[in-house]
Amino acid sequence: MPIPVIATGSSVTVLTDTLLGQQQRRTAADALQQVPGLNVVQTGGAGGQTSVFLRGTNSNHVKVQIDGIDVNDPSTPNRSFDFSQLLTDDLSRIEVLRGPQSGLYGGDAIGGVISFVTKRGEGPARATASVEGGSYGTVNQFGRIAGSEGIFDYAVSVQHLRQASLPVTPLDLLPAGVPLRTAFTDIKTVSTKLGAQLTDEFRLNTILRFSDSTYLDQADGGFPSRPTPYRNLNDQQQLALRGEAEWTPFANFHNVFGANYSRFDRLFAGPIVDPLAPPTPTTYLGERTRFDYRGDVALSPGNLVVFGAQREDERFRTTGIDRSNGNTGGFAELQAQPFERAFLVANIRHDANDQFGGATTFRVAPSYILPYTETRLKGSVGTGFKPPTLSQLYQDYPGFRFFGNPNLRPESSFGFDAGFEQPLFGGAATVGATYYETDFRDLIQTVFLPTSSTYVNVGRAVAYGAETFVTVRFNEAWSGRIDYTNTVTKDEIAGQELLRRPRHKVSGTAIWNLMPGLTMTGTLVVLGSFVDGNRDFSVSRLKAPGFATVNLSATYAWSETLSLFGRIDNLFDQRYQNPTGFRGPGLAVYGGVRVTSF
Repeated sequence: MPIPVIATGSSVTVLTDTLLGQQQRRTAADALQQVPGLNVVQTGGAGGQTSVFLRGTNSNHVKVQIDGIDVNDPSTPNRSFDFSQLLTDDLSRIEVLRGPQSGLYGGDAIGGVISFVTKRGEGPARATASVEGGSYGTVNQFGRIAGSEGIFDYAVSVQHLRQASLPVTPLDLLPAGVPLRTAFTDIKTVSTKLGAQLTDEFRLNTILRFSDSTYLDQADGGFPSRPTPYRNLNDQQQLALRGEAEWTPFANFHNVFGANYSRFDRLFAGPIVDPLAPPTPTTYLGERTRFDYRGDVALSPGNLVVFGAQREDERFRTTGIDRSNGNTGGFAELQAQPFERAFLVANIRHDANDQFGGATTFRVAPSYILPYTETRLKGSVGTGFKPPTLSQLYQDYPGFRFFGNPNLRPESSFGFDAGFEQPLFGGAATVGATYYETDFRDLIQTVFLPTSSTYVNVGRAVAYGAETFVTVRFNEAWSGRIDYTNTVTKDEIAGQELLRRPRHKVSGTAIWNLMPGLTMTGTLVVLGSFVDGNRDFSVSRLKAPGFATVNLSATYAWSETLSLFGRIDNLFDQRYQNPTGFRGPGLAVYGGVRVTSF
């Protein structure tokens, strides 16, 4: 539900389709790099497994939604979402909501929520097509038809990204005589968004998104202990469906009845010695269904009550296991303006899980704009929880004497933040800072017993730090933003810094409208050093060096229907690894053309 940024105390970053188009960010991983408080870890380039660490939380502590469909993957051991397949050309916005959010969103929102919203068709029918090519054998194609006619609106898009020859394995990890096998990526995505306004009070919506990804990389990383010149195959399909009915019986009362279905098919095979006779693959299947209701009542201007209920079931199937679990939840939220310049968002939720019982969570986020100075004070406090995954509960590996634990409890978090935003020079600039802290309890970790090993709830951790920013808008042609994030993490059991959480991050963006039709952008991302393990974790802790990357892009509207664009990624050819053992893409140049009908 739309809400003005000034009306919430939560820390949220919104990346619009205009910004993503200007920067020419083709994948979600590339787009999210610029978000403060967030570290994107990708095993190579497009198609490599991609995880997101938000404000020092684990990569599986982020709830991910596409058009309201939960896409955290039940087939993975930790139920995290792999961002590697998610392309951006059909997105209207990306919203990153930081801090525990289970009071509204339920399980998995222990550290925050990332929401992707696709474009909706409106106005006369319009077709768009683009093609792009460049370094590493990259070809990117996109096509879209969207519009509205009478009571119907529609948007259908097709995306294809192919990257044929990206070096991923560092040369120093290759034994003598073992050749470098470059990574190969092929991602295809089809998405549709259809709607029908049957009456003034009643509307139907349907959403479908399907992606198919093939990724080949160097088998085993070419380690001396396992020297092999061969490749591994990772093949994934993701399907997300949603149907919903909106009913507004009278002006101030809106209802949404919805049903979601998501499916995740993963296949792994390797090492591939003979492409004509590949090894027997291992397959994984995850499914989730959800039925939900949401209502909102406008009590008065600026005061809204939201309430709803959900029933969700998930399933995990692979060799030796076929298990499922369900959850029923109900929530209520108040969005209020108690008096002039004051805003409050507060919610509470209760979940009843079929496996472990109940969990109650909340969030309160006030904000206030001071008179005269227009300083905005904001803050939030809330809780989060993450149910144990089906793999953690039930998946056994008897050959390794490792067994799931059906008695696991959910992980939990308590977090707060407080900050300010100050406009300067009549709104031409804004500065701000936010302090945050999140404590985690009952984290699920592996313990080694005398004759076996399993999962238990023993972990405790804390993450705290500050996010600061400056935005400037000199005139209609020149604007920019720079963010600095300081993140401190600690495993309170081991007394050690958590892996893959850089303490320092700087991100900057600049936009120049140099002349009518010509727009240029620059993006800077600087990560400080961080603790990591090597590629096969035979060395569990090492100091990974920081790095900086600079990207440039330019778009020229030749006419109303034809645009030319190009970009340079990693301008200074920075050699970096994030995670350790996987080379990031070096200097790359891309260019293309986009054609749009009237």
